[in-house]
Amino acid sequence: MPQPRKGIASNERYFRGMEVLRKVGGPDCEAPLRALQDIAPDLARFTVEFGYGDVMARPGLDLRTRQMATVAALSAMANARPQLQYHIAGALNVGWEPRQIVEVILLTTVYAGFPAALNGIFAAKEVLERRGLTAAPDRVDGARDRFEHGLRTLRELSRRSGADVVGSLADLAPDLGRFIVEFSYGDVISRPGLDYRTKELATVAILTALGTARSQLKVHIIAALNVGASRQEVIEVIQQMGVYAGFPAALNGIAVAREALAIP
Repeated sequence: MPQPRKGIASNERYFRGMEVLRKVGGPDCEAPLRALQDIAPDLARFTVEFGYGDVMARPGLDLRTRQMATVAALSAMANARPQLQYHIAGALNVGWEPRQIVEVILLTTVYAGFPAALNGIFAAKEVLERRGLTAAPDRVDGARDRFEHGLRTLRELSRRSGADVVGSLADLAPDLGRFIVEFSYGDVISRPGLDYRTKELATVAILTALGTARSQLKVHIIAALNVGASRQEVIEVIQQMGVYAGFPAALNGIAVAREALAIP
């Protein structure tokens, strides 16, 4: 086990972090920390004190939503399969159902592409199989008018901002605008298995972590507010990405949030 540094403040951070880590990691939450002891014991301590004690323990966002944001971001980045599986298991530990975890991974088809989503789903499948669980996914009627359904969803979530983005494509790539409406909103985002607040906060996590879609992140910050997320919850999700995608990604996300929230 990593040991906290001497000093009251450090001990408080460490024990606060371990309390959160136990909720996420379950009975064997310390296994990744033990694996670091012979090569990078301070990394294990940083994980506990900073990742969990300073960030994940913050009161501005509930732990369940934090876990879903982490699963979404790690699925989209597609570069940390063991950690993704750890956090998929963590999402189960804090109360998410298997089908809800599948739904948040499906969002990555829109923002990070099908290979990332496929890798995320197969990672989830392994976790579920180890636990003897099945996802029982929601199935959506493919015969409905995808464009009209997607357009209604887009308007509900983004009000004008999303529609303006689609409209801006009309003179150059109108089919891309149609793809966004039909697939992104009609097929994926409108699916019933997960509430819109969680989906939009997960999308903020994905776009912050990827760091390649400033205008789209702004649209989804506004959408998150439209469907009931608070300003503080949006900021917490972006700050959390400092742990999983690095400080530059979090700093860039906060700069976009400043514009979206009109903070001087």
